[in-house]
Amino acid sequence: MTAVRPDAGARTPSGPTAEAAASVVAAVHSATRRRAILVGVAAAAVVLVAATAALLLGAAGVSAPDLVAALTGRADPTTDLVVYRLRLPRVVAAVIAGVGLGLGGALFQSTLRNPLASPDILGVTGGASLAAVTAMLLFGLTGPAVSLAAFAGALAVAAIVWALAWRDGLTGIRFVLVGIGVASIVSGLLGWLITRAEIREAPAALVWMVGGVSSIGWDELAMAGGALAIVLALAAVFSPRMPLLALDDDTARGLGVDVTRSRLIAILLGVAAVAVATALTGPIAFVALVAPPVARALAGHGRPSLAASALVGAAMVLVADLVAQHALGGVAVPVGIVTGLIGAPYLLWLIARGNRKGADG
Repeated sequence: MTAVRPDAGARTPSGPTAEAAASVVAAVHSATRRRAILVGVAAAAVVLVAATAALLLGAAGVSAPDLVAALTGRADPTTDLVVYRLRLPRVVAAVIAGVGLGLGGALFQSTLRNPLASPDILGVTGGASLAAVTAMLLFGLTGPAVSLAAFAGALAVAAIVWALAWRDGLTGIRFVLVGIGVASIVSGLLGWLITRAEIREAPAALVWMVGGVSSIGWDELAMAGGALAIVLALAAVFSPRMPLLALDDDTARGLGVDVTRSRLIAILLGVAAVAVATALTGPIAFVALVAPPVARALAGHGRPSLAASALVGAAMVLVADLVAQHALGGVAVPVGIVTGLIGAPYLLWLIARGNRKGADG
């Protein structure tokens, strides 16, 4: 009896076909990682150039040799005053705020799988502003106490949105809709508090409605920088889970991920990053919304790199502050006004694109 021989052309999953597929996947991952690194390097270069320009430009002229002398401790007292007391704190504040907002936006959007899941749209930054203004106007607090109140306000609003959006689980669209509603309430309360403020209190309170990087001292920068460093370290440890959270919940669970716990950690890290930024500078609008998709578009893959999003956020705030200070006909405005002018059209386009997709579907 003749033995039946297997078809010589057939291949098992562990044969050459599987090996070829694995090599293709590895090559794609390697190319994606290289491009993400290139995006991060390019964003870091923009940050460096914008920071240098911010230190050089202004009414008190500082030349490149003067700047080098100041940074190496060899400048005259006047140049030291201009660089270290006036301009460098502004640059550092812009970088801290941009990194925090870019990182927070990437964590929110990737975790909730929704491009509208931005902390400023969901009321997180508004909660920080409301708590800060309440601390100033109703309790007479100043300095670090106001920043701590802002941090607590951001966490409180995020907790409220989470609790209201929870229905045997958490979905991105429900979280966004609840967040928009809470943000509207927070905005109304903030406006009401501002109208109650006395004339001498209003300017300080208005900073918490727009956001700016001026008049920030080194003590505040040190506190915010230390807090952000902790958040960045935790985000780096957590980042390997982000690709799994970007999948649908059933697939993620099948891969052994505790979806609810992981999503909670990601949201908490995002809230902490945004709270640090907002407590330092106030609510700089739309950076958290725009930075992650810019990083994603430049990197050319489906989810934004956390590092690239953070660096793009820093570049956005620095460049926007340069525009706010030097490109508006001699009128200096808070950086939040410029980012609002940039981000609002993007938000309208995002909503219009979503409506068109819904109509086509």
